[in-house]
Amino acid sequence: MAKRILLVEDEPHIVESLTFLLEKSGFEVSVEINGRQALNHALSAPPDALILDVMLPELDGYEVLRQLRDDARTAKLPILMLTAKGQREDREMAARCGADRFMTKPFANADLIAAVKELANVGQD
Repeated sequence: MAKRILLVEDEPHIVESLTFLLEKSGFEVSVEINGRQALNHALSAPPDALILDVMLPELDGYEVLRQLRDDARTAKLPILMLTAKGQREDREMAARCGADRFMTKPFANADLIAAVKELANVGQD
């Protein structure tokens, strides 16, 4: 059974390319384009891993991450923060909020897929 990935990204071109890349790598991908919808989706049907942008409408990625970590259903959900904001402060904020991994845009496709496979325990079941 394919691992389920929730992709939270509001940039259509990135959604399209990441969805293609992840599906080609064998993942089942769901997409949300704003923080509030992403939070509701993740709490109601936790995926195997979540890819989370920082800059999102309604709730930013840090707030989504904080709320997911505060809920028992998603406290241990593997989360990759994927953002154009790559300053040290951004990395530190992601770590404080509970991100498992942090990757900046632009990224190498192979690096992203490797990180998602690791987070979703692909090949380790």
